[in-house]
Amino acid sequence: MDGDLETDGVCGVLIAQKLEVSQPTAGEHLRVLAAAGLIEGKRIKQWVFYRRDEDRIREVKQALSQDW
Repeated sequence: MDGDLETDGVCGVLIAQKLEVSQPTAGEHLRVLAAAGLIEGKRIKQWVFYRRDEDRIREVKQALSQDW
């Protein structure tokens, strides 16, 4: 309710609820994805909203699809 789905992404609390995991568990996984550059977190009030970084995801997919 405090963030816009298009510009801000999805609240970490909602992600945890949808995955049926605790907020700390979801938060740790989201931090790992953010550290890898696959998602971006944005703090709004006391919540963090996450969006996919489509360019970075495309780069990783391309790198993983190449012959090693």
